[in-house]
Amino acid sequence: MGSFGFQEILLIAIVILVLFGARKIPEFMKGLGKGISEFNKETKDKNEEEEDKKDKVSKDSTTKE
Repeated sequence: MGSFGFQEILLIAIVILVLFGARKIPEFMKGLGKGISEFNKETKDKNEEEEDKKDKVSKDSTTKE
């Protein structure tokens, strides 16, 4: 199983164009972009929460000693 080459990607793009039509593709890509940006935002928020918890735990453990 190798990676996709130019011909395979072009074939997939043509099939998508035929199935969905030229008018639906921009709407689909816009929705996909919003979904990806929302996923990245939530991932960033979750990472920040984890960092805050770690900082609080390490701060609490140093004050108790």
